[in-house]
Formats: sequence, structure tokens, C-alpha cells
Amino acid sequence: MTRLPLQGLYAITDNKLIAPLNLTYFVELVLKGGASMIQYRDKTDDAPRRELEAQALHDLCQRYSVPLIISDDVALARKISAEGVHLGKYDATYHVARDLLGTAAIIGISCYDSLDRAHQAALLGADYVAFGSFFPSRTKPNAVRAVTDLLQEARKLVSIPIVAIGGITPENGTLLLEAGADILAVISGLFGDPDPEGAAKRYATLFSKTPQRSYI
Repeated sequence: MTRLPLQGLYAITDNKLIAPLNLTYFVELVLKGGASMIQYRDKTDDAPRRELEAQALHDLCQRYSVPLIISDDVALARKISAEGVHLGKYDATYHVARDLLGTAAIIGISCYDSLDRAHQAALLGADYVAFGSFFPSRTKPNAVRAVTDLLQEARKLVSIPIVAIGGITPENGTLLLEAGADILAVISGLFGDPDPEGAAKRYATLFSKTPQRSYI
């Protein structure tokens, strides 16, 4: 099973930005541009289509040796043997996900602006914690806002990779990396760009200037 990268660009799909027939095409573009992790995010209730899309993305990601994470849906992650799942506040618990997916699965937890939630997630065994939104987001305009100082505080509390999300651009991403983020999660900055591959390359360049942290 492909493991969690300790640093890099985390591309998150959005069915409102990508037509179903174009999904694998656009995801492959961002993989070519340097994305090191993909999350399949689709909030619709069309289970057959979601399974087909997730399986196609998993096959694609395996060709690039990049993990595929499923947003919210632990059962779907298990069904297609995805590398892991990302859980929000109202999704399955960490324990349920770990029991269903096994010890090798990547489990990420949304922490919004909560250091306590991140601390508890790390204690449970989460593989990464995610904070945001740091900037105004076209995908989630009403999302909880987080401040960059939160990343500095989180670095003192957890010894697992930290993901930053929300309105991140190649121009403001460096600020988050310098504050303590390891991974930048991006949706519209990639899939809302007319050149997703070029956009991914611009994000990926940020990591060449940032030393990778070591986690034991």
C-alpha cells in the first residue's frame, strides 16, 4: 500500500468543477504536475457512479505510486482498497475507520481551527491532521476560518504531518509552509484553473524550497 507522503501537494477533486467524463483526465494532469496525494471528494448519493469513479482514480493513482484518499466514505474506501479515508466532524469515528480499513490505511482528520481536536486525533493514531480554511475558499465559502499562528501551535502538539486547506494559491502557500504546514490541500486552485498541470507544477515548486520534516 502506498504510504502517506510527508510533504507535498494534496489534490482534492470536486464534482462541481469536473464533469464525470473528465475526472481521470484532469486528475492525471495534476499528477503529471507533481501532486503527491489525491482525495476523491463527491457528496452526491449516486453510489454506483461514485464507486466507478473512485476505482478508476485508484487504478490511475497506483500507476503514479500516489495514495488515493476517499473523503468521508469508509465503506467505499474499503470496497476499492483505497489507501485511506479523510474524516470530518460528522463522519465515521477514527476507531470505526481503523477497524474497517486496517492498520496500514491512511486516516486523516479535519480539525478546522481546533488544536484540541488535532491533539486528540494524533493520540488516537491519525496519520495526518488538517486545518483550515486559511483563506477565503470558493469551494467552501462558509468554512471555519483558521489563522496561520495555529500551525505554529500545532507543531508543538503533534508529531504527524499537518495539512493546510482553504483558498491556498502558489502565492500564499509559502506562508503556510513556513508557519508549520507540511502538505497543502487544493481544490479550485487546481481544478478551477484552465491549466491544471501547470497549476500543480506551480504548487509543487513551493516544496523544493521547504525542508521536509522527519517523523518517527
